[in-house]
Amino acid sequence: MVCPICKKPVKPEDPEFPFCGERCRIIDLGNWASEKYVIPEPSQPERKKDDEEDEA
Repeated sequence: MVCPICKKPVKPEDPEFPFCGERCRIIDLGNWASEKYVIPEPSQPERKKDDEEDEA
């Protein structure tokens, strides 16, 4: 594997895995805190159980 921030090789047994070190781990945390990373919302809204029962 490689560090997602700096792309250096990382072994699963490394203490900062999946990062190569504390610096990259902190950079990643800052990216989440500044909303640089976003988890996309579903493309279609979830249907409520009541809506499904009305159609049956």
